[in-house]
Amino acid sequence: MNYYNQCRNFFLTILFSLISFSVVAQTNKGVIGSWDLEVEMNGKIFPSWLQVKQSGTKALVGFFVAHNGSARPISEVFFHNGIVDFSIPPQWDGQNDLHLQGILSDGNLKGTILSSEGGSHSFTGTPAPKLIRDNELRWGKIKSLFDGETLDGWHSSDENMINQWIASDGLLKNPKSGVNLISNNNYEDFKLHVEVRYPKGSNSGIYLRGRYEVQVEDSYGNDPESILFGGVYGFLTPNQMAANPAGQWQVFDITLIGRRVSISANGKPIIIDQIIPGITGGAIDSKEALPGPIMLQGDHGKVEFRNIRIQEPK
Repeated sequence: MNYYNQCRNFFLTILFSLISFSVVAQTNKGVIGSWDLEVEMNGKIFPSWLQVKQSGTKALVGFFVAHNGSARPISEVFFHNGIVDFSIPPQWDGQNDLHLQGILSDGNLKGTILSSEGGSHSFTGTPAPKLIRDNELRWGKIKSLFDGETLDGWHSSDENMINQWIASDGLLKNPKSGVNLISNNNYEDFKLHVEVRYPKGSNSGIYLRGRYEVQVEDSYGNDPESILFGGVYGFLTPNQMAANPAGQWQVFDITLIGRRVSISANGKPIIIDQIIPGITGGAIDSKEALPGPIMLQGDHGKVEFRNIRIQEPK
């Protein structure tokens, strides 16, 4: 084969590869992105989240967040003729693989999840909003979310359970595991100051807009992880472990603008202007486009809060 034919064949191969990649990319384009899911379980709606990414020229991979637990990687997402399908191993519950199959139609997803416990649950999904903020914010006055004496301004996450939270001596206390505590007001973009104290081995969390958990856990002396102190649960890992020993006060300053979050813990910037991809396990809902409350986790152990203050844009 002469040089001309070699070059011709090489460029034809490149051309066909580009055409093939373009077809695959166009075929996959509809499902690639982040999806806010609503899953029907036992007559109630629970939030969930799915992200699909293209890996290389053909494969699709992703992440999935169930109604609890952390974001789990999906090694391969199958998508053909509008049908999306994947399986992932169990995380905290059950013995079986979780399996999702859905149909993409008119820009939305609809299908069924077979849970790790063996249940079958229908779901619907809509594209997650990007939450981009174009304008520079001017901040208003700082407001207190806790008066130090009562639970005014807060309510229980489950009206059918006894609210174990109490207000005493300027502290908001969770003396035992039970319900979460949710602010009556909803917030969009804000700066939040929270001081928290917990005993050895305890676990709590601060949910921003009720959807993104900043982990509060006895993690002193550990290497930083997304599921430990200061992490955005399952998504964002702090750049250092800033936790004080258990029994000491931990001071958080958190700024959330759209999806972008910055977290300072005990005076140390540990997450700096990072994007939160989606909801974390335990979120109140998956309606990311809407403002949401501040939620304090109370179902994992003893914890105390004080000096809870918020600042919103003017």
